[in-house]
Amino acid sequence: MVERDEPPPGYRTQSPDTSYWAERILIEHWRTMQPWEKAREIAYLCLSAHLLALAGLRLRYPGTSEEELELRAVAQRLGVEETKRLTGFDAEGEWRRGGRR
Repeated sequence: MVERDEPPPGYRTQSPDTSYWAERILIEHWRTMQPWEKAREIAYLCLSAHLLALAGLRLRYPGTSEEELELRAVAQRLGVEETKRLTGFDAEGEWRRGGRR
């Protein structure tokens, strides 16, 4: 068990709303995890972030197809220009293929 001692001088936690002792417990937990467990957690967090992005896009663009919402999510991650280059979808304008918005 981690004791509730004071952080070393100058130490800052990863997040300002996390106490030093809580962060130590979390880091110790991460140290005990197998690589596949860490990978599973990262995959879950990435999926959660993607689903939250889609939920926000559904609110912003009601009635939009799932395909376009997915492309808009890609544009949020990669940027409009890179998404346009890779997929032909212009998140700020129209589809290059099909001419729809």
